[in-house]
Amino acid sequence: MRAATTEVSQPSQAALSRRWFFNRKVVPILFVLPILLVNVTVVLGPSIGSIYFSLTEWNGIGLAKFIGLANFQAILTDKQYFHAFQNNLTWLLFFLTIPIALALLAASMIAPMRKGGLFFRALLFIPFILPSVITASIWKDLLQIDTGLGALAAKMGLPGLNIAYFGNLQTSLLSAAFVDNWHWWGFLMVLFLTAMQSVPTELYDAARIDGANRWNEFLHVTLPGISPTLVFMLLMTGIWSFLAFDYVWILTQGGPAGSSELLSVLVFKHAFQRFEAGYAAAIGLTMSFFAAIIISIFQILRKRGWEI
Repeated sequence: MRAATTEVSQPSQAALSRRWFFNRKVVPILFVLPILLVNVTVVLGPSIGSIYFSLTEWNGIGLAKFIGLANFQAILTDKQYFHAFQNNLTWLLFFLTIPIALALLAASMIAPMRKGGLFFRALLFIPFILPSVITASIWKDLLQIDTGLGALAAKMGLPGLNIAYFGNLQTSLLSAAFVDNWHWWGFLMVLFLTAMQSVPTELYDAARIDGANRWNEFLHVTLPGISPTLVFMLLMTGIWSFLAFDYVWILTQGGPAGSSELLSVLVFKHAFQRFEAGYAAAIGLTMSFFAAIIISIFQILRKRGWEI
């Protein structure tokens, strides 16, 4: 009887083990498989294609001719590329300072509000949800040299503001950055405000007991409390700065004379206007390289114990 009992129990344990393996290992994979296939199709496939086409001479339509690293060698001597890269660095510096500072200021002012805070939060967030075409068109009209705000100021006795902001070599890039910032900093403000509201109020009470003023509270309580969100958004803003395209293209198309041309605009021009898709793919890979550097900084900070 004992032998028979053992023979019956062994198959049942094996069946339970197979069922456990199927439920815990196979079923989760089956649920994830559809979205994984979508990611492979729309992300991994084009990424591998970009690497291949960056090594070819291709006009985007016909057969690609393999030329090795010739496109990357051409980048090293391309003055237009380095000029666009400098513009990207200017864009990066602008968005790592101005919108971050505005968002922190607005969030710190709205956070203590008990009434009306939701209204101001929604009001400042509205520009972010507007399509970039609408936002850019509005500001293009507002900054017109003849009929915009500058012309109105000149009529009121304030000369010097009625200039072609998007048609001037010195102002075109920062004017486009200003318009992009108008929609971006409200989004940052909402994130910082959410992080500030999660900081324990006991820390502020203790700071006030120690005689801290508003600036000391912000510096020693608020900033450390929201540092994970702040550092993460600094890194994401850095990555997105290298991907900026829509506002520059709508407002200036990289002009005048390439003064507002970013790497993304250069990729578009090479691929769809000059039909140099292989060279455009090579430039796109360098943009991915710069984004990878920023992501590496993020990983290094995490390994060193930063809560981000």
